[in-house]
Amino acid sequence: MKLFEYQAKELFEQIQIPVPNRRFIEDPDGIGEATNRIGFPCVLKAQVLQGGRGKAGLIKFVSNMDEAYSQADAIFSKAQNMSGLLIEEAVQIEKELYVSITADPVTGTAMMMACSEGGMDIEEIAKNIPEKIHKINIDLSEGIQTYQVRGLLYDIGIDDKLIGSGTKILMDLYQVFRNNEAELVEINPLIVTKDEKLIAGDGKISIDDNAIFRHAQFKVTRAYYENEAEYDAAEEGIPYIQFDGDIGLMCAGAGLTNTVFDLVNDYGGTVANYLEFGGPNYHKAKKAMEIMMKNDIKVLLIVTFGTIARADVMAKGIVEAIKELQPPFPIVAAIRGTGEEQAHELLRSMEIEPLIDTEQAVMKAIALSGGVKQ
Repeated sequence: MKLFEYQAKELFEQIQIPVPNRRFIEDPDGIGEATNRIGFPCVLKAQVLQGGRGKAGLIKFVSNMDEAYSQADAIFSKAQNMSGLLIEEAVQIEKELYVSITADPVTGTAMMMACSEGGMDIEEIAKNIPEKIHKINIDLSEGIQTYQVRGLLYDIGIDDKLIGSGTKILMDLYQVFRNNEAELVEINPLIVTKDEKLIAGDGKISIDDNAIFRHAQFKVTRAYYENEAEYDAAEEGIPYIQFDGDIGLMCAGAGLTNTVFDLVNDYGGTVANYLEFGGPNYHKAKKAMEIMMKNDIKVLLIVTFGTIARADVMAKGIVEAIKELQPPFPIVAAIRGTGEEQAHELLRSMEIEPLIDTEQAVMKAIALSGGVKQ
């Protein structure tokens, strides 16, 4: 679960990581009171879960009330899935740094990264000059050590005057990572101000979905998701991934899904989305179909191989969902496994040809979607 910037900064502030003075508002009506409290100049920052906000025109500096009202209205009208607007004091920036902590699956440790160049273009630095990004690995059983952090700060060339405050911030950032069971915590930029102080200019935190139940202060809302399908799937606890192609996939299991996805691409088709129809979700055909109908897909491809998740139960659910929901797209199905004979009879009752070969099913779906391998 990704947090919004204002939520990340609340966690930073709780552990005494320096953050700018700020106010969060949910609608334009609060802009007057918020800017009066913060003062001018200040920054208006759209609270959306996407990168590149500055380039997208979703971060604006304003120097008076007229600018604040006009820019706030513009941001609220432009941004999608926005939880609100963060009004923040303008910080006098001397330099921008980058720091983050994430899990390293190779070593089983926490990996802290730092770079002497932060800001909007950190991705380009990682791609083109990765040697500028320095890393340390932190043994989770021992915790972070002061000497590791100091060494990392010296590696990125931080001024001696800032070593003490920088060490405290990075040690505290590790506590945010551990206390909130995060997959990622990031400060980008970590600002060096003109009066030689360090302050978290922006913050990102992603909490492990499996730990969310232990962090009840964070409630999932529509604003966390790009579209209704993603939100409905999350509410139902169904794994779902959005793409931008033509063929919707309802598959059972990650391995089978990866195979089907590769086959679709290899034979010249494109995938619109993926919904996990196996495991605990194989009884949820109606809800799965409702979610798929929220997408603009040309064909639905259902591929399963059920043992515990029985094929006949899946097929019965699909048939009932079709009768009730009347999906507007053709359906191609290759449903195999326990009870597949009955499953095939059920599919034929809806004039859906039951297929046995996965590649044949993929090619049929691609043909119905209008894509043909050249």
